[in-house]
Amino acid sequence: MPSPSDALGHDWLGACRSAVEGMRGVFAEHPTSRERVIETGETGEGGDQTLVIDQQAEDAVFAQLDALHAAGARFTAVSEERGVVDYGADGVLVVIDPLDGSLNAKRGIRSYSLSVAVADGPTMADVLFGYVYDFGTREEWVARRGEGAWLDGERIESSPDERRLPDGRLEMIAIESSDPRWIAPNVAALGETAYRLRAIGSIAISLCQLAPTRVDGMLTLWRTRAVDVAAAQLIVREAGALVAFPAFDDPLGAPLDIEPHSPVVAARTPESLARLVAVVWSADETPEG
Repeated sequence: MPSPSDALGHDWLGACRSAVEGMRGVFAEHPTSRERVIETGETGEGGDQTLVIDQQAEDAVFAQLDALHAAGARFTAVSEERGVVDYGADGVLVVIDPLDGSLNAKRGIRSYSLSVAVADGPTMADVLFGYVYDFGTREEWVARRGEGAWLDGERIESSPDERRLPDGRLEMIAIESSDPRWIAPNVAALGETAYRLRAIGSIAISLCQLAPTRVDGMLTLWRTRAVDVAAAQLIVREAGALVAFPAFDDPLGAPLDIEPHSPVVAARTPESLARLVAVVWSADETPEG
């Protein structure tokens, strides 16, 4: 297995920033929702219909991966659209969602992001570097394992405590659930746990909001793919919060592959994490791991 220094011995941050610039060009060339709904006619490895902007955004990211590989980096890429791409080594994984929140991007809603994670092993616990760029707010979130998390170049030093109402409910949590039918079985448990919900439409962006405690918790109500969360979960953990993938005995044991395996739950305290995990499993039909 490569050492952390081997995995991080290349300019991943510079590559991510260059990819962002390339993606801005893509969005500028396709500024309206009419242009952004055009499909390529192909289905991505994640199972969704590939949009032209999906493909071109991914091309911008892979242009940077090609450059890193040419400079000596060896890794395997796991991407939303292309799936697994061999760049000469399977001990270092680069997990990419070029356009998390692509439905927002297609519709002209400004909450969508680039998510890139670099890992020296096969699970969420092995992520060494996380990068999320929010194209709506133009916020850049970065984390390095054991070193901390940064928002727009400023270290997230001491996030505020979670906020609770007198009755014990969390004041506000972020929730992501692409199918409203997944919400219905959890409504009662959500009402007992949180006062307000916010749905942004990008799992990576929603999860990052917990890092500076803009929200008091975050959860998804169905199985989540690693490409959506691998980077953001490191950012949140390096900012002092807790993350769990409750379909696994090891809270960070979810694999870094293309398949959806587990909901993701995050909070600032063990008590709140446990309460949100209970919400996820409150439905009569428990999602399979």
